[in-house]
Amino acid sequence: MVYRHMATSDAKTDPFTAERPALLIIDMVKDNFVPERRLPITPLAREIVAPINRLSGEFRRQNWPVVFSTDAFQEGDFIFTGRMSPHSLKGTKGAEIIDELDRTAEDLWLPKPRFSAFFDTGLENWLRQRSITLCAVAGIATNFCVLTSAMDALCHDFKAVILSDCTTAFTEELHQQTIALYRKNPLYPLFRILTAGAFLELLPESEPS
Repeated sequence: MVYRHMATSDAKTDPFTAERPALLIIDMVKDNFVPERRLPITPLAREIVAPINRLSGEFRRQNWPVVFSTDAFQEGDFIFTGRMSPHSLKGTKGAEIIDELDRTAEDLWLPKPRFSAFFDTGLENWLRQRSITLCAVAGIATNFCVLTSAMDALCHDFKAVILSDCTTAFTEELHQQTIALYRKNPLYPLFRILTAGAFLELLPESEPS
């Protein structure tokens, strides 16, 4: 396969045109922030709370949708038959969105039974009904549910952006490796890696409601 264009995804010369974005905030749930669990991702995830809040505030100001997509597993799920231990079980406190994230009544909270925000959630139809064309993905973990959700957005014919300063992984090195891997990709400009600031600069402001 010959890739005609392998441009860097941070390029600011290619603004988005006529896009209507939605912000997908992935797996920022209480089980991932419990100090007693001593998860390596917890302190790193805390660092992206403020950037996510700033970005979600801008989305609401522009009347763009904000979606909280969170793990809601079953205790006997297939995924727990491997190394992964049960967590974020459906209906438990641990599967709730952390209190530190700003939320409004207009935001959508969409629990998901697997890693992608699109898997068995009805998200595609919800986005289509609102004329969404692009999914900006934040949250955790960069190399797992964030990436899976971004790829699934593309598979459902939405453009996708992973927000490099609003996502993180179990280590900073793993986060940076994932970002670097996809910073140049053959799907550009359909799939980009951008900071939140660069992303907003490339978007036209929404029309006043």
